Amino acid sequence: MGMLMTTAYILAMDTFGPITDNAGGIAEFSRAEASAREITDRLDAVGNTTKALTKGYAIASASLAAFLLFSAYIDKVNLILGNQIAAGKQGVVLLTSVNLADVSVFVAALMGAMLVYFFSSLAIRAVGKTAQAIIVEVAASSARSPGSWTTPAGRTTRASWTSPPLPPSARWWPGPRRGRRADHRRPPARLPGRRGMLMVGTIAGVLLATVLNNGGGAWDNAKKYIESGHLKDDQGKRPRQGQRGPRCSRRRRHRRRPVQGHPPARRSTSS
Repeated sequence: MGMLMTTAYILAMDTFGPITDNAGGIAEFSRAEASAREITDRLDAVGNTTKALTKGYAIASASLAAFLLFSAYIDKVNLILGNQIAAGKQGVVLLTSVNLADVSVFVAALMGAMLVYFFSSLAIRAVGKTAQAIIVEVAASSARSPGSWTTPAGRTTRASWTSPPLPPSARWWPGPRRGRRADHRRPPARLPGRRGMLMVGTIAGVLLATVLNNGGGAWDNAKKYIESGHLKDDQGKRPRQGQRGPRCSRRRRHRRRPVQGHPPARRSTSS
């Protein structure tokens, strides 16, 4: 209830960032004065911080919900075990803790932590592929009609639909195999790997979400800091776009990679 009471304030802070970001884009495309763009950049930097803060609240609420679901899972297991104890079955005890010393629990917990990073890497790669597809389309459009940086309608939507990874098969889940009749009367307590995967996977997901949240906001503000001209060299000058750093020598020049789908630029052979 304490987190729900701040919902209006959190939504207001979360909306502030995209509004200022779009305002900066509108000011840039409308060719407004440089002072307007400077103000919107500062507001956008503040919006990045507020968005990171509000996503922290979202992570906290999600972790709380996951903890409650895991607690409900334990209660369900104990309900089934309690019915077996009442029926007179021997050797059945209620579930009070998760034993990480068990080999099956430890391996499943390791798999749960790995799945968090695996799906995160798939999502990051999907974003990169979609951005690359848009860059190629915009470059092709500019080659067809110089000065026109437009992309066909629906290109971004189609790329966003096809880029996310598909859900994996259910064979990796520790449970009854396919082709066999699942016995719903069997207590989930006989599957200790499932408990370890749920618990450790949730912990790893919360930690990774916090790292990506804070890292994304910091990288975005670092980009704003450099674009605003605050980055200077040893002589106090602002490095221009495309300027080489002081450590880059002329002998080791890195060739610019051509855009995917376009041939590299030919060198002039004139004497």
